[in-house]
Amino acid sequence: MSTNLLRKLFEAVGSENVVQVEETVTKLSKDYYWYSPVLDKQLEHKRADYVVIPDSYETLKAVLQLTVKEKIPVTPRGAGTGNYGQAIPMTGGVVVDVSKLNKVVEVGEGFVTVQAGMRIRDLEKKIMESDQELTIYPSTFVKATIGGFVAGGSGGIGSVTWGNLWDGNVLSVKVLTMNEEVSELLIDGADLLDYIHSYGTTGIITEVTIPIKPKSNWVQELISFSSLQDVLDFTRYIAEDDQWKKRLVTVVEAPIPTFFRPLKKVIQEKDEHLALIEIEESDLTRLKEEAKKFHGRSIYTAEASSYRKGIGISDFTWNHTTLWALKNDKNWTYLQNFFSLDDVHDQIGKIKKRFGDEVLFHIEWLRDKGKLIPAGLPLVYYQSQERLYEIIDYFNEIGASVNDPHTYLLGAGGWNLQLESIAKKKKENDPYELLNQGKLPTHLVKETIDQ
Repeated sequence: MSTNLLRKLFEAVGSENVVQVEETVTKLSKDYYWYSPVLDKQLEHKRADYVVIPDSYETLKAVLQLTVKEKIPVTPRGAGTGNYGQAIPMTGGVVVDVSKLNKVVEVGEGFVTVQAGMRIRDLEKKIMESDQELTIYPSTFVKATIGGFVAGGSGGIGSVTWGNLWDGNVLSVKVLTMNEEVSELLIDGADLLDYIHSYGTTGIITEVTIPIKPKSNWVQELISFSSLQDVLDFTRYIAEDDQWKKRLVTVVEAPIPTFFRPLKKVIQEKDEHLALIEIEESDLTRLKEEAKKFHGRSIYTAEASSYRKGIGISDFTWNHTTLWALKNDKNWTYLQNFFSLDDVHDQIGKIKKRFGDEVLFHIEWLRDKGKLIPAGLPLVYYQSQERLYEIIDYFNEIGASVNDPHTYLLGAGGWNLQLESIAKKKKENDPYELLNQGKLPTHLVKETIDQ
């Protein structure tokens, strides 16, 4: 970027809000794309020219107005905890880091309005002062921002009860557009579908309103099984039956639990399959008794009094499971897929017969539009890109449909996004195609330009 443009950035937002140190610019141009060996090669050398960290809404709006005037690409960033390159600039330009926009606007009965850059852990601490808590959040909630979760995430802890982001877990957002005159929009209802999980391609999220629920006393439980079928049947029973008040129901196949180093004192056998469960403390005794009927045994309980104090069970679930595997052996990677509720045993059996321990099963029970789904985040021992896609093709062939996490293209990994609508909204809100360039499939961009 030219010295002239740098001077204009200083004039627009103040030099204190512009990052110039090369090492820091490189760091803030990255997310957790390295979970994928495919993306690791594709995105390793991508970086911004500059990073701007606005300290106010007005500063954010000023930098966007300048980038529109100068036709500079903009990539929005929260905390960079995404896994698909959501926050990586494909064409240089400016990364706009919104992490300093981190104030709670309002906590009400059943909702909270918050600036997009607030970290989710800090947000839950704040709303707990009113004896309320979040519905869903990612396993990266210590670092992740609420705006980043809405723009680049999908579901997480709580999804077994409350579903994913599209299931009413976002009430409204405020966004800044990249029109000739940068403007603010308030988005709610069905219009949210053009902004949830759209990687900031349709606008920069500045404020989010989400539902919150009365606080529960959560107990965390590890239950060991010698049979993968038994742990699947037990966790389905817990996930499916509304009599259980739960926040998390996870399955990990042996030997995945041996990757969880902080739990090595309680995981004694390498062939233990585990259920990782967060449940209301009033249900704990009954949970342990029911587990015995499925040949399970409790090996660890974290009482409600220790919740959020130190490492928790959820730190080994969702994509943190993959992180622990990578710490054990960097050749592990992962997939995202939906198994069939009624055919999950058959599908898993076919995959094990074909690939053995090259694929290790990790399942998060969740609801999608009210329907219970065994959502897979299976570990795959990476050998080559060709072999990885051979595995993906087989999953799809047997109906265990994969949302491919090894591409940075929006929608290429599934989630049934309304991509045509998102592309049209991008044209409307970002007519110069400056926002998060390269993330929409090329044919969609060309089609909307030609219209």
